[in-house]
Amino acid sequence: MSEAPTPEPLQPDLPTPAQVLIVEDELEHAEVMSDALRKPGHVCTLVSTVDAAVEELRGGAFDIVVSDLRMPTSAGQGEGVGQNTTPVGDDGATAGFKVLDAARQLQPEAARVLVTAHGDVSTTIRALREFEAFDFIEKPLDLAVFREKINRAAEHVLLWKDSAGGAGVVEADGFAGIVAGSEAMRKILDTVRRVSASRLPVLVTGESGTGKELIARAIHDNSSRSKGRYVAFNCAGQSESLIEDQLFGHVRGAFTGADRDREGVFEYADGGTLFLDEIGDMPLTMQSKLLRVLESGEVVRLGSNAQKHVDVRFVSATNQDLEKMISEGTFREDLFFRIGGGGEVIRLPPLRERRDDITRIVHHAVARYAQEQGVEPPPVSDAAMMRLASADWPGNVRQLLNATQHMVVMASSRAAGEPIAVEDVPESVRAADADREPTGGNLAGSSLQQIEKRAIRETLRLTGGNRERAAKMLGIGERTLYRKLNEYGLR
Repeated sequence: MSEAPTPEPLQPDLPTPAQVLIVEDELEHAEVMSDALRKPGHVCTLVSTVDAAVEELRGGAFDIVVSDLRMPTSAGQGEGVGQNTTPVGDDGATAGFKVLDAARQLQPEAARVLVTAHGDVSTTIRALREFEAFDFIEKPLDLAVFREKINRAAEHVLLWKDSAGGAGVVEADGFAGIVAGSEAMRKILDTVRRVSASRLPVLVTGESGTGKELIARAIHDNSSRSKGRYVAFNCAGQSESLIEDQLFGHVRGAFTGADRDREGVFEYADGGTLFLDEIGDMPLTMQSKLLRVLESGEVVRLGSNAQKHVDVRFVSATNQDLEKMISEGTFREDLFFRIGGGGEVIRLPPLRERRDDITRIVHHAVARYAQEQGVEPPPVSDAAMMRLASADWPGNVRQLLNATQHMVVMASSRAAGEPIAVEDVPESVRAADADREPTGGNLAGSSLQQIEKRAIRETLRLTGGNRERAAKMLGIGERTLYRKLNEYGLR
């Protein structure tokens, strides 16, 4: 039996709530650790075996993984975690390494902390180097030191997500206006950084309102052409003759009313980036003309025979399924390969598939619209945020921003400091949400138990660990919540 943790002195709590997975086979120690971490608002999930830890890592989302080094092990534990699993010992003396290895592969952004009563130098080096552990803590635990290290790990993870990961407004990297933190969006922003340095044409696809033009602008701003012009043109609702004139320009006398020469957007964007939005709406005959320009780099103004060379980085976007249009004969296959099929296609997921970003977007938008109104940003009530986070948002980010602006205006009519309430959420959002079955990204294939556990964890984090408020928001009784906390090992 290990020595009991050292009692901690009173100290200020740090506002860095995180999802923490504690892997510890001694229940008493696990509960003492979780109690220490609940004070700053962390939400803890307790498991006692490697298999249980791997299951949690597959089904949940964690900011920090805390694992004891020694724990019971059995044949097959830790197997199948990934294709590049680092071999570790099969005995219980190094079972914690299996947890660190699984966490590194399944949730690489989580900080990994090893706890052991047998912390010699070689163990420390292996944990920190081979398994990229964030920290190493020895038993018996000094709870003040333990909590300080976990708070520091939480701050490190959350700051990383807010900067390199893209949560918040990533102005330092040139992504001003993009508010994201979900895994899907972090991968997209990584792709944007990669393709920005190239000359490849880029096609951005996604539903209306997902922010396709923001991605196009980010590509330009992070490229060597950032000092050149960024020119955007929307093909939707334009006649063929108007599109041709806008793209390629005309000379004087080319048609009635053409009283002077005018350059098109290709010439105007020379040396910079041209973004063609809703390219799927372009008429077939114009598609062939666009293809010729993209292949030759030469434009001919209407009414002229002279070719002009243009050096343009080409980015396009559509909310349509171009491959389906190709099969239907309404979009040219050779143009598709020219604009993205042979280069880079970035698919922006709808907001309902990246719900982790909703809270970030709302907080950012509240601050922005409050500044425009000349008022202090009002806080957002838990109930209102839960309603926003659970809505499907068919209009995606654009609809969410409009709803947030509406809520700020409604809240500004009340006393300063009054929070945005559920009643401030637009009626259209509340009505659509009332009869809707819950949906969400990354839930397909999850068991009902995993989904329920994840909902409880996220609600507890949102309420700062207040179980009474969490039970109310989840629509269950407090006794039911307490039972499920014990059932799922949640603290």
